[in-house]
Amino acid sequence: MSALLRQIPANIPQDIRKIRIENSHLTELPRGSFENVSALEYLWLNFNNITVMHIKSLEYLLALKELRLQGNKLSSVPWTAFQDTPALKILDLKHNRLDVLPEHALRYLPNLTYLDLSSNQLTVISRDVFYSWPVYQRSQRAEGQIEAISNAVLALHDNPWICDCRLRGFVQFIKSVGPPIILMNSYLTCSSPKFRAGKFFHEVELNSCMKPLTSALDTNVTVPMGLNVTLTCFVQASPSPAVWWTYALKLLRAFNVSTEPISEETVRSELLIPAARPADAGNYTCTAANFLGNTSVAITLHVGVPWASTTSPGWAPIAPAEPGAHVEVRIAKQTVYGITLEWFAAAAAAAEPGETWYTLLVGRYDAAQKDAIYIGPGINTYSVTDLLPATKYEVCVAVRNQAPRKGQCVVFVTGSDVSQLEQREKLIHIVVIVCAMVLAVPAGMYACTAEARPGCLARCPGTCP
Repeated sequence: MSALLRQIPANIPQDIRKIRIENSHLTELPRGSFENVSALEYLWLNFNNITVMHIKSLEYLLALKELRLQGNKLSSVPWTAFQDTPALKILDLKHNRLDVLPEHALRYLPNLTYLDLSSNQLTVISRDVFYSWPVYQRSQRAEGQIEAISNAVLALHDNPWICDCRLRGFVQFIKSVGPPIILMNSYLTCSSPKFRAGKFFHEVELNSCMKPLTSALDTNVTVPMGLNVTLTCFVQASPSPAVWWTYALKLLRAFNVSTEPISEETVRSELLIPAARPADAGNYTCTAANFLGNTSVAITLHVGVPWASTTSPGWAPIAPAEPGAHVEVRIAKQTVYGITLEWFAAAAAAAEPGETWYTLLVGRYDAAQKDAIYIGPGINTYSVTDLLPATKYEVCVAVRNQAPRKGQCVVFVTGSDVSQLEQREKLIHIVVIVCAMVLAVPAGMYACTAEARPGCLARCPGTCP
């Protein structure tokens, strides 16, 4: 007791019947740990730090009747190891970290009279674990007969059970179990989901599992430019599904998305797009998945133009600037932390491009005030860094101290770092970029926008390289 043992001693006498090593520093039961003590009947290894148990750690223990491993750190047990202990009657595994019981777990424990799995991390378990237990099978065969079968005590309390459809069969088993199988504590309780937390098994009725079914009240949404729009999808599923949205093949799970249950088997997921612009138009897909499969529904968003236009649909006029002067801006490249802007200025009447000052306005799209950056003469590139993921930004370039006019800004959305497994280089990914933004062009020229018809590129090759 409380010895500084780090492994099972090798010099144990061969005729020892009982070993008790507790509160020591044992961390592992290796293969053949007790091969020299085949007469062993009682093995107590409580309150050590055992995390690993080899599949042949109990080899040669044909006479073992009692194995106690309470208060260790086992997250799994090699259940086939009990093929080497056919006489085992007592197995105590309480206060460990077991989180799963495979279907065959109890198959090699035919003579067990006491099994304690309480105070572990079990959440979901199949009733087939117990249906394949020889003790249960014998009790079913002997039902109604005079033949006496010894009782078997089973302890399963104080585990964080998830009471959804996956636990349905096990709950039915617990409700129906009776002698010779006796529950040490028959008041098993649910830990989740929230609306069932704290309820006893005999108080709940669980439904069968169901593959997700997605739907939307409106799959074709039109919104005027500049207004907020919320896309909504509904998912019926059991167990509760994971839900995410995609747009242009980019995950938007962290982009103004909220998902909440509205009933036991239905969740509502909403994607909020603030101040919609033409570049936000397109197909948004809501996908839901659980262990049975996944389904999705697509919602098409159209963004209308709020002002009257005499031009053909899909073409937006850009106001002319000073006679003979124009500036073109584009996103030249993406960097690890942001983007690099590049602009080109043609000769103006009053000044040479190399002598012109520019003002950059940078900030979140919905921000009332944006950062102003004054760019000196002869400079035509600038890097915007430290961008946040899943955020809509606007960058405007103006000549001197002029206020930017309509169509003189580039709007883009940074991607979402949703998997936490992606490399940092993938964190910033431009989802939406207007194909070209001409800040000031001679009267009569039009810029290609995200709304443009498929023939746009062919009709303005100089504007949309």
